[in-house]
Amino acid sequence: MTVLLIAGSPSERSRSAALLDAAGQRLAGRGAHLDQVHIRDLSPQALLLADVTHRSVSQAIDQVARAQAIVVATPVYKAAYSGFLKVFLDLLPQSAFKDKLVLPLATGGSPHHMLALDYALRPVLQSLGARHILPGIYATEAQITLTPEGAYNVNADIALRLDDAVSALAAAGLRSPASGFEQIHFSRMRCSVCHAGVLHRNRFLRPCEQALSRAGRSFASVFCPNRF
Repeated sequence: MTVLLIAGSPSERSRSAALLDAAGQRLAGRGAHLDQVHIRDLSPQALLLADVTHRSVSQAIDQVARAQAIVVATPVYKAAYSGFLKVFLDLLPQSAFKDKLVLPLATGGSPHHMLALDYALRPVLQSLGARHILPGIYATEAQITLTPEGAYNVNADIALRLDDAVSALAAAGLRSPASGFEQIHFSRMRCSVCHAGVLHRNRFLRPCEQALSRAGRSFASVFCPNRF
């Protein structure tokens, strides 16, 4: 399974990036092929002018198209996901996430911004046609701490939730999206009914025949005139 990691933070090193990296490490451990888009590395002018022909932007859009699953991480500012991420998502085709699995991740200063995942980001992901959006993971500053060495450390609770989310993503990825049912001519449907009648006549069809016969009609003459 090809998974695209989208980093929506304007900072090179951030808690949301650390959360995304932790998810990526777990996915790689399950054999997923990882690809990455760091929105901060795309051309700012192309993003603001909606120039989808710019090389950096068009390449990122192609990466989205190739991915089977998307993990998107963003910091939460004033109860909303980052403007960087918003600008990028607005450039994507309307069905950019069609048939794709999506795992949203977010970080914020306090638990009060947790609802930004469900009420701000999730509707946008749904509008892009995502096949399935997994429950998001929100982490506060207290749950992703900065070590004296300058690295970010994901605490045990968030690590456990990441394990569960990656497991759910991997399991859902094994199930291909529904492709619809083959159209079957009515003559084939009659044959299917007849074959079922042979296999289960005593259990299902004979009581039906008896009931319909009492009503003055024969089940055989209605459904399988060539069989009975």
